[in-house]
Amino acid sequence: MSVSLLDQLITLMRHVAATEIMPYFLNVGTSRKQDGSMLTQADTGTQVRLIHELVQLINCPVLGEEMTNAQQLNLWQQGQKQGLWVIDPIDGTNNFINGIPYFTLSIAYLEQGRPLLGAILNPISQECFYAAQGQGAFLNGQPLPLYRADKTLQTAIAGVELKYLRSGKLSDRMYRFPPINSIRVMGCSTLDWCYLASGRYDVYLHGGQKLWDYAAGALIYTEAGGQLATLEKDEFWSGQHVFNRSAIAALQPKLFEEWLNWIRHNQ
Repeated sequence: MSVSLLDQLITLMRHVAATEIMPYFLNVGTSRKQDGSMLTQADTGTQVRLIHELVQLINCPVLGEEMTNAQQLNLWQQGQKQGLWVIDPIDGTNNFINGIPYFTLSIAYLEQGRPLLGAILNPISQECFYAAQGQGAFLNGQPLPLYRADKTLQTAIAGVELKYLRSGKLSDRMYRFPPINSIRVMGCSTLDWCYLASGRYDVYLHGGQKLWDYAAGALIYTEAGGQLATLEKDEFWSGQHVFNRSAIAALQPKLFEEWLNWIRHNQ
């Protein structure tokens, strides 16, 4: 995947964020989707704009969060043969609505179910995390991770979404006897991946993300040197559980092994 294409993607994301997202920050009307989650005109406007623009970079289907389940499944199947853009126009919509500056625009390009290109932009901080397969991960031109602290599990900062953990035992143990120093729950999965890739988080656990939550983020994280596992004990990119993918992650190999062993023991 060429550097020029990645540069074009980042330029597009910054422009779309400035024109379709930020004018509505702190001033946006809301509605609810069928699943009860929040939706804004910024979400829908950004998705429409990106569907039009991304095919100019690579002409293939564009799968967005704000589509029906049937549309998403159909596009996923098409994308196995001809490539696929996967977009989350605003990840962290509740944060966006409430004026919390922790939301992103996320885009990934996949072939045969694997991401080759990924970029995640925080329009507030203007931090753009990005990666191309085999070429490393970066934050505004700076290689990731930003730093590697020598942590034990007991001193680690963790991103953990407790409400998505399907195992009652694991959820209870994590809540009552957490093996880590501190848990962060910020309501934006895409940015969680970036914080993990950069070294801001040490370990990560999520019980079930959508494709658009992890497609770009997991690529950025693995290109930064991180390892991945799942609660189901299958291979992360196996093609199973595409729209409900669990994730166990830690950037440092020793810490990853310690974190994974604790989770496996408590599942």
